[in-house]
Amino acid sequence: MTKVYIDGQSGTTGLQIYERIGSRDDLTLLRIDEDKRHDKEERKRFLNNADIVFLCLPDEGAREAVSLIENPDVRVIDASTAHRTADGWDYGFAELSKEARAKIASSKRVANPGCHATGVISTAAPLIRMGILPQDYPLTCFSLTGYSGGGKKMIAEYEDENRDEHLDSPALYGLNLHHKHVLEIMKITGLKYAPVFVPVVDDYYKGMASTIMLSNRLLNGCPSADEIRDKLSDYYKDEYFVEVIQPSDDVKRLYANTLSGTNMLRICVNGHEDQTIITALFDNLGKGASGAAVQNMNIMLGLDEKTGLI
Repeated sequence: MTKVYIDGQSGTTGLQIYERIGSRDDLTLLRIDEDKRHDKEERKRFLNNADIVFLCLPDEGAREAVSLIENPDVRVIDASTAHRTADGWDYGFAELSKEARAKIASSKRVANPGCHATGVISTAAPLIRMGILPQDYPLTCFSLTGYSGGGKKMIAEYEDENRDEHLDSPALYGLNLHHKHVLEIMKITGLKYAPVFVPVVDDYYKGMASTIMLSNRLLNGCPSADEIRDKLSDYYKDEYFVEVIQPSDDVKRLYANTLSGTNMLRICVNGHEDQTIITALFDNLGKGASGAAVQNMNIMLGLDEKTGLI
């Protein structure tokens, strides 16, 4: 059976990956002793004894882990930011193209997408590839996330019964407009200029709503919102985990936690002849992190990519 090791098994993403694969009978999960998680030699032994390694670590820890791998047969899926724009790493968003999926399937080094980046890339990248969204478009986007995206420290902060009352309301962050996902967004979409990107965290556990806002007169061909929706629907027509939905008059609001607990990503296109908003709804811990990582592992192992995922 395939031997799998999660380096960073006690973090939020590591625990979520374990939750998704821990009961599978086609995998052998290697578990390091809790008191040796920071023992470099013990980690090195586990890293080199696995077939698949998930890195659920801060960026520097992920780089160190890669440097410890000497076994050329070990295949790595890095959930950190460390390698998403690095040479020699394949980007783990299979739905972007047949070529992207093929690269993941044969790769030894896969960089798992960031959560906010997943939302923006899923909507902007196809429009650029189809020639609708110009590469020099002044893109504006915001992304709403549950507090689990901030890891253990933020989870504890929000779930403290004596917490600051400000946590009852949404909070904008990344106010310097240099969020760590921006470079990733630019590289994968092909945007020439950094988008104006603002993330927002709110008082719910998980779920994400990432929205790009478009002035249709600045798009190639000046398409309407309906035409953009049709183009995106056709782009993703063969994908299981990504769906483009038709708007309904009954739907007046989009809720960011709609797809919590799943690996689905739902694209909602709204607007009119002159303006369009495109929102990607998904779970920041699912398709935005651990679910995507497991999907990438399935592809790398030649399995049905839905295995163990909903």
